[in-house]
Order: sequence, then structure tokens, then C-alpha cells
Amino acid sequence: MSDCIRVLVVDDSAFMRKALSQEIGRDPCFEVVGTACDGREGVQKALELQPDVITLDVEMPVQDGLDSLQDLTAHSNAAVVMISSATEAGAKTTLEALSRGAIDFIPKTQCKSLLREKLLAAASIKRKRINAGQNGGAEAIAIASAALPRAFVPKAIVIGSSTGGPQALAELLMNLPPPLPAPIFIAQHMPRPFTAALAQRLGVQSGHCVVEARDGDAIVSGVVYVAPGGLQMRVKDNAISIRPDAGESLYQPSVDILAASVSEAYGGSVLAIMLTGLGRDGAREFTRLKHAGGWTIAQEGLSCTVFGMPKALIDAGGACEVVPLKSIGARIASILARA
Repeated sequence: MSDCIRVLVVDDSAFMRKALSQEIGRDPCFEVVGTACDGREGVQKALELQPDVITLDVEMPVQDGLDSLQDLTAHSNAAVVMISSATEAGAKTTLEALSRGAIDFIPKTQCKSLLREKLLAAASIKRKRINAGQNGGAEAIAIASAALPRAFVPKAIVIGSSTGGPQALAELLMNLPPPLPAPIFIAQHMPRPFTAALAQRLGVQSGHCVVEARDGDAIVSGVVYVAPGGLQMRVKDNAISIRPDAGESLYQPSVDILAASVSEAYGGSVLAIMLTGLGRDGAREFTRLKHAGGWTIAQEGLSCTVFGMPKALIDAGGACEVVPLKSIGARIASILARA
């Protein structure tokens, strides 16, 4: 079992501890090395057992998830995945946990379907941290940046993100000064009600007008539209279209679906940003957007929580530039200054 990913389960519910342990234990990739019934015990067992990944309940007695997370990130290099109730309060607390160092989260209603994917991603992030400490950082991918055409003036911005996205979006928007001369459309892989909480949080953090998009919303320059979780968002006839997925994508919302509609609506006058995330969603349509005259930026690998989606875009030849997260906001501002 030495090559297995070692998991510690922390949850105040005996039912959830058993259910999670059984589900995790079914997969030979994982070994449940222990369980804890509250945050304080979880911190103690993390120090004792040195797991690779910890699943941490958001709401617990004695020491809640947020306080436990603070201790865990201070004293353990394990990757922490929050287990959250799909409520408004749970969503807000979960987003706070992500800002404090949690890698990702799983709604309790989706534990069975998402558990393996999330734990594998978390384990890979832990390995990245260790490699960064030993080797001075993960491998960076460099491409020769094309020259931004003088005639390029963006009429819209589309952003795709997944794992690590809430933190990356906050940093980008906080570094993007108002007023915004164009609308921004965001597809972040996240279910409801978390996208509503994300939009509210991003608005408070950045000072921009950030909304969870609704079907029929008129598109207004300066507004940041976050695609609602569990649905597909498109831009059509200067308005937002929100529809259930019709078997089009594994991702709801999908970056590819949103980007295709933005490209159709605005032609080549689109600035596209690919942020941290697992998988390839968005690479196809961002590459098409580039070939149609748009400008695409991929987040540089060392600043990504997961260098999946940006790397897929780079590998597809669809990135005009590769930019560290801390510089993306300023880069967007410099391009928008042409408007």
C-alpha cells in the first residue's frame, strides 16, 4: 500500500466518516489512514499520520473547518479538500476556505461522483508543492509571444477557470482597475449555489460589478458575468442565454461553450484568458478564437494551482501569451486602454 495516496477523513458525522471512508477505500489508488470526528482531532491526526490528502468538513463542533484549515496549512503539507453542504452559508464558508489554502471542495451531494477526481488532483498538487521545494519550482513552458496587433481593440473578455480558479479570479479582478470598458464573461467549473456566492465575493473583493448571470440579462460594458453552476451560458443578441446542458459537455458551465458564443457575437474583438484548472475545457474554442483574430492569454504554469487547462491551450497552439497570474490584471488593463 506504500504507493497509495494516503487520505485522512475529518467529519463530525459518523455516517459521513463511514461513507467517505468506504467510497475512498474502494479505489486501489487510495488508502484511508485515519478518521477524525472534529477539527482539533483532525489536526492532531494529520501531524501524527502525515497524510497526502485530507477531506475536511466545513461545519464541525469543537474546532470548525476554517480554524482547522488554518492549523493544517500551518503545520502540514497535505492538500486539503473541503466537504461542503450545498447551502448559501456552506458556499460562502467554502469560498473563504479556498482563500485560506484549501485546494478544492466537494458538495456533499456530489461526493460519490467527484471524490476520485478531486482526491487525485489534490494529491498531484501536493507532489507539485514538494517538487517546487526540492527543485525550485515546476517546469515552466515558454512560448514566443506574438506581437499584439495595433488594430486590436477588445469588445469583450472571456475567462475560463477550474481548480484554483476562485483565488485566481480574485487576484486578476483586484489587479484590474475600474472602469471596465468591456463586459467580462466567466465560466468557472463550480455547481450552484457556489457560483452565486463566488460572484458576490468577487464583487466585494474587486470593487467591480460582478453578478451571477441570469437568462435574458442585457449585456452592459463594465459588468462581470459569472456563469451559473450546473447550466450553460451563452452570449446571444446582446443578451445572456442560460440553458440546461443538452449533452454538450462534461462541464456545466463549459468554457468551450461560452467562448464559442462570445466569439460568434464579437468576432475577432475578444480577449480570452485561460486560468488554472484541471482538464482541457476551453482549449478548442480559445484556439479557434485566436485564429479568428482574438487575443489569448494562458496563465503561466508556476502560478497555477493545476497547470491543466492553460497547458492544454498552449499545447494546442492557441496561446498568444503566457503570463504569470500576478501580471495578468495589468496586462489586461494595458490592452483595454486601447478601447
